[in-house]
Amino acid sequence: MRGKLLPLAGLYLVQGLPHGLQSGLLPVLLRARGLSLARAGLARGLHAPWLLKLAWAPLVDRRGSPRAWLALSTAALGLLCGLLAAVPPALAGRAGLPAAAVGLLLLLNLGAAVQDAALDAVAVRLLGPGELGPGNTVQVVAYKLGSALAGGGLLALLPSLSWPLLFLLLAATYWLAAALAWAAPALRGLPGPPSSGPSHPPRDVMAVPGTLWTAGFVLTYKLGEQGAGSLFPLLLLDRGASALELGLWNGFGAVVCSIAGSALCGALLARHWQPLSLLKSVLWLRLGGLACQTALLFHLDAPGASLATGTALSRMALLSLCLQHFLGGLVTTATFTVMMHCSQLAPRTLQATHYNLLATLELLGKLLLGALAGVLADSLGPHPCFTLFLTLSVLPLLGLGLAPSTLA
Repeated sequence: MRGKLLPLAGLYLVQGLPHGLQSGLLPVLLRARGLSLARAGLARGLHAPWLLKLAWAPLVDRRGSPRAWLALSTAALGLLCGLLAAVPPALAGRAGLPAAAVGLLLLLNLGAAVQDAALDAVAVRLLGPGELGPGNTVQVVAYKLGSALAGGGLLALLPSLSWPLLFLLLAATYWLAAALAWAAPALRGLPGPPSSGPSHPPRDVMAVPGTLWTAGFVLTYKLGEQGAGSLFPLLLLDRGASALELGLWNGFGAVVCSIAGSALCGALLARHWQPLSLLKSVLWLRLGGLACQTALLFHLDAPGASLATGTALSRMALLSLCLQHFLGGLVTTATFTVMMHCSQLAPRTLQATHYNLLATLELLGKLLLGALAGVLADSLGPHPCFTLFLTLSVLPLLGLGLAPSTLA
């Protein structure tokens, strides 16, 4: 199994680089060079080509081998980073990114979407039934580490890291990953697409056993968690929590706890825990954690309640943040294991398309309430809003009772 997990870990770590680069590093780099807050924040809009991810999955399924798609797309990302090194933004003022740099960054995201589809296809075909738990642990943990390295690790070097050096470093990383994808013995043995066979219309994707249930589950399983996770730290800040302490624990602490939860999930699945059974237990714990956060918010509005640094309430609030991220890592890894198991029930010429559909729905479900949480809090108030999050967190528990036997 190690021969499979090590190359997957390296490739998923590289896959997390674009997210960290454009969500964490690039806006800060542009702001440091004199751009307005609004224009620096627009760097996140460069993620738009990821919406086309599903367009590439059928090509990965039907044309060429996933290994070739993976190696070529990763090498292309290295080439784009090399070109980006030659078009740095203005050093100061309002000029911002040249049009050539914007175009190359959009192409970088397009290539990353192709690489993502190819890597998911490789993982679905490479991992056996008993390897899904450890494999998905590697996927989640390595991706988070890659994102943290690009968004936080490189950010620490920002005072001495020039734009050309940054992208030359990324180019070298991508070319090393492309060589790994091409040379790894475990990936060389992957079968390519059949030389002939029927094409699969979109309705065939939904006809795979368990797809309708899995699609519904991944759309709803994170709604309450994402809403609370995006809103709870802001409400703590409004009620007097230290911005420095909150940033430390909701940033670095969140990543550490989430990775720890994912690692524990992988260990439990390796000990033959069934993913659906594990999900049920962890979802109940997550519901209890949300209930505690809701009760804490009610208590903080009482006279005399204080979130000053060092108080018992402050420690409880920070502990609840870490606990929810830990449970979130457990839930995410178990859910990705269920998704991959469902995709392995599809015909081989449909697996990449099937998994990428589920992954897109999973992302949509996470973004939906996270983006609307602030609007809901302003219109409903924080207490009704968290009551809504609690209610939404019951939905996936109810859904587990309807899970088809094919996914057990």
